[in-house]
Parts: sequence; C-alpha cells; structure tokens
Amino acid sequence: MAAWIWRFEKSDGTEVEPAVTPEEFTTQGDAESWLGEVWKELVAGGADQVFLFEDGTQIYGPMSLHAEDASPS
Repeated sequence: MAAWIWRFEKSDGTEVEPAVTPEEFTTQGDAESWLGEVWKELVAGGADQVFLFEDGTQIYGPMSLHAEDASPS
C-alpha cells in the first residue's frame, strides 16, 4: 500500500517540524484533505510551504501555505 507523506519547510527550504503531526496517508486525497483542514495551524507553527511524496517520490511542491501566495486553479 502506498504511503503519502508531507514535508514541511520554511520559505528558504529549511525543513521544519509541523505544528500538527500528520499520519501516513493511504491516498493522495486523504493527504490533501488533511492539509486543507490544518494548513492555518501549520503556518502558525512556522511552516511556509509543503511537498507531497508517495513512497519517497516527490509528487509536487513546493506549494505555499500562505493564501496570498496561492495561485488560482
């Protein structure tokens, strides 16, 4: 079973411990739903951007956690 995990960084690329501890997610949708629920807490805890990995392979990132930096989809 695939494991989807997030990496949390400051804007300069320094990895940071997330303010909310994530689990290992079994689907990309579960990982993204979790991020959508807690992103404000992550920002408050010092994370500026995230990367999503599936079994160690980077799927996407960096993705800003700051709403004003987010590009419309």
